[in-house]
Amino acid sequence: MPHDHSGHAHDHAHDHHDHAHEHGHGHGHAHHGHSHAPKDFGRAFAIGTALNLGFVLVEAGAGLITHSLALLADAGHNLSDVLGLLLAWGAAVLAKRAPSARRTYGLRKGTILASLGNAALLLLAVGAIAWEAVRRFASPEPIETGPVMIVAAIGIVINTATALMFMKGGKDDLNVRGAFLHMAADAAVSAGVVVAALAMTLTGWLWLDPVVSLAIVVVIVLGTWGLLRDSLDMALDATPRGIDTGKVRAWLASRPGVSEVHDLHIWAMSTTETALTAHVVRPLDGDHDQFLHDACAELASQFKIGHVTIQVESSAGAHGCALAPEGVV
Repeated sequence: MPHDHSGHAHDHAHDHHDHAHEHGHGHGHAHHGHSHAPKDFGRAFAIGTALNLGFVLVEAGAGLITHSLALLADAGHNLSDVLGLLLAWGAAVLAKRAPSARRTYGLRKGTILASLGNAALLLLAVGAIAWEAVRRFASPEPIETGPVMIVAAIGIVINTATALMFMKGGKDDLNVRGAFLHMAADAAVSAGVVVAALAMTLTGWLWLDPVVSLAIVVVIVLGTWGLLRDSLDMALDATPRGIDTGKVRAWLASRPGVSEVHDLHIWAMSTTETALTAHVVRPLDGDHDQFLHDACAELASQFKIGHVTIQVESSAGAHGCALAPEGVV
């Protein structure tokens, strides 16, 4: 993040109002462009958690009664997803906490830590399924396929219904997307259990169970990899996926009176909010109020960057900004 220099004025563009001081330095904020998830997902998290926790208990009990290790493994996977839901739900609550004197961004970064945790939980669950599948190749066991299919089918319905509650918000919020992936993965696992049990009933091939399980593992890993990658990028303050830094720089450079753009940084404040800081050189003293107002509004609407801080400088010469050279952070 850029360092402030003495003598520059801070101007805030809350609700489309910017104020620039005569020194020629400006600092603008626009909070009207945050790409929050389209609705409050607290109710979805609550329903999803309750449904899946209840199903975990039923499935684990059924697994013990039918001697189905596949059901027990699926119950363990569902339990990891309940923990993931609670993690994401807690992060959504933390993101609404007001900033404090010490934590000036509030606890928004907690949403990114939660998305990392979700990805890690999914991969751990996948590892447990793969381990169980490999073990079953060595010692296949007969199972009571009828009850297994019924319980797994119920799992498909519950997980699909829960996933649908989170599907719409996944484009805007990484935690909602994580919750959706958790539930979709569970539905796929349950479907795999049903298919394997049906095929074993018809053919007696016990090795079908671990084969289907490993195929599901591959599908889940492929889906989780993107979530893990995006979460790590956000944690490392990389430019959020979907925002082209080059285009943002070119757009800022094309603004009226701007001769140079440097020290440009774009990062995720949370899984739903993006921030930008930049220094722009405007040699001719123009209307900085209007410049900041327009820049913040356009960055919010065009690029979905809602927390914008712009420092306006009048010269790039001998007394120019120390942060101007490439590679200086």
